[in-house]
Amino acid sequence: MLSYIDRNIQLSKKSLILCTSRIQTTPKKGDCIKVETIRTKKAIRKIKKLLNPRDRCLFTLGINTAYRAKELLSITHSQVQGVVAGDTLEIEQSKIDKYRRVTLNKSSIREIEYFINHDDNLNIRDNKGFLFYSKKGGVHKVSTATRMVKHWCSADGLSGNYGSHTLRKTWGYWQYKRGINIPLLMVAFGNSTKKQALAYLCTQEKNVQEIYNLKL
Repeated sequence: MLSYIDRNIQLSKKSLILCTSRIQTTPKKGDCIKVETIRTKKAIRKIKKLLNPRDRCLFTLGINTAYRAKELLSITHSQVQGVVAGDTLEIEQSKIDKYRRVTLNKSSIREIEYFINHDDNLNIRDNKGFLFYSKKGGVHKVSTATRMVKHWCSADGLSGNYGSHTLRKTWGYWQYKRGINIPLLMVAFGNSTKKQALAYLCTQEKNVQEIYNLKL
């Protein structure tokens, strides 16, 4: 028979295993992880004020182009050199073998210009160099971008789960809010179904709830 102390040790080990199993910092391959959108312009402005030129440029492009993190990180200096509002940026999509073209607005251009002109670490002589460089050399990984966005949102006081996909979803949220229709957003996102687009917009559950508001 187990002594009182032995039984307590076993119970403690079981509790530790159970607790550890609940703390999963790295999602498994294939897991569906939902991230929040940034739903107020005040929060967007506050985040911008917290960031250095490089990070603010990455954040601004992310919420103004709907590019995925991997696509944003692939941008080179030569692709944005001399661009003005209304110019287009064409980047190969990371999930399918196609290119997506977006028109750069004034917000994006302003941050690109400021970044290039005020960041001494940006190697502007190497036109093939990545715009969003890593201090260790080369380009940031998507996992690094995810940690960065989490940190920015946390520093802004936002609660919830945020990640690199937050930028893309925030763009969609604000476009949908201003009346852009789902078919157009599907094209911009590269979605093949309406269900995918609604999932990006975080409107599916809300829409389902609203159908019960009808009083008969």
